Amino acid sequence: MSLRNILFGFAWLGVLLTPSMVAAERIKDITSIQGVRSNQLIGYGLVVGLDGTGDQTQQAPFSVQSIASMLGQLGVNLPPGINMQLRNIAAVMVTAALPAFAKPGQNIDVTVSSMGNAKSLRGGTLLMTPLKGIDNQVYAVAQGSLVIGGAGAGSAGSSVQINHLNAGRISAGAIVERAVPTVLGQGEHIHLELRDTDFTTARMIVETVNSRFPSGTATALDGRIIQIRAPLDSSQRVTFISQIENLEINPAQGPAKVIINARTGSVVMNQAVMLATSAVAHGNLSVIINTQPIISQPGPFSERGETVVVPQSQIEIRSDEGNLMLLPGAANLAEVVKALNAIGATPQDLLAILQALKAAGSLRAELEII
Repeated sequence: MSLRNILFGFAWLGVLLTPSMVAAERIKDITSIQGVRSNQLIGYGLVVGLDGTGDQTQQAPFSVQSIASMLGQLGVNLPPGINMQLRNIAAVMVTAALPAFAKPGQNIDVTVSSMGNAKSLRGGTLLMTPLKGIDNQVYAVAQGSLVIGGAGAGSAGSSVQINHLNAGRISAGAIVERAVPTVLGQGEHIHLELRDTDFTTARMIVETVNSRFPSGTATALDGRIIQIRAPLDSSQRVTFISQIENLEINPAQGPAKVIINARTGSVVMNQAVMLATSAVAHGNLSVIINTQPIISQPGPFSERGETVVVPQSQIEIRSDEGNLMLLPGAANLAEVVKALNAIGATPQDLLAILQALKAAGSLRAELEII
């Protein structure tokens, strides 16, 4: 897909996201319940059964130390000074996320990543690895065969694609051994947290909840936290939270934001971003944004009507090659991006022009460069 098509698609995306077309969303899709969260787990382990693609023991001595320590715990005592040249083991880091309300005996997925110089973990088996939390307590134990993505063959073996082979996953590869206590609210209140801070959306949630339940059930503490008065009985509280989560609101339109990928020149905007009067000169390109008055007068001998002056924005883009584009109408960023691309502006040109417009105060949006 060409850069022009990409920019054109993103421009239309910004035009389509107008306030009148914002669909209703469930409260559960834009908020989370305070205290209901996952916890990160980490562990160090060994992968065995590799087909000569493991760590080179001379350059990764911790692999040899780990296998010797493990064998000692299993009752196998190695002679002192032995030099093990193993190519089918690899030292790995194992990570997982322990979901909220996870109980002992449940299974969770784990990710296994090589930390030595192994060429591939494909075909390996992770040995029993304890997974610890931030408090250094063991919360799960992982073990199992790795599944490595990124390797595949084409029809009749004519083509082979191999991507990253030093990381893999084990589906349901860890068993939870300890639960993390999760407090579902404090006392008679629970707290909803907006994923994105917005005072208008917080007000809408309060109004929606109070219209469905007794007045005063919901109170906005700030632009992110909404305090909800909930039943004390745990069963009733779960039912109450379920009803709250499924209420629908029309969230407020977020602040105007423009994201630019400096390498590819891709531009993403979350709504129609307007531009104020300004002029930018960059190399052989110039962009002029101004406002022209349009005068509307009543017809001759008309007994009614009056003269009306309506300001109308106009974008003028020029280049040294003689290209000229006049864009009457609303001065929005989508039109400028399409016009610049049409006359052959490079991603670097586009980036410099948008930065200049932002610095001049003409670009009325947050500009983020990635």
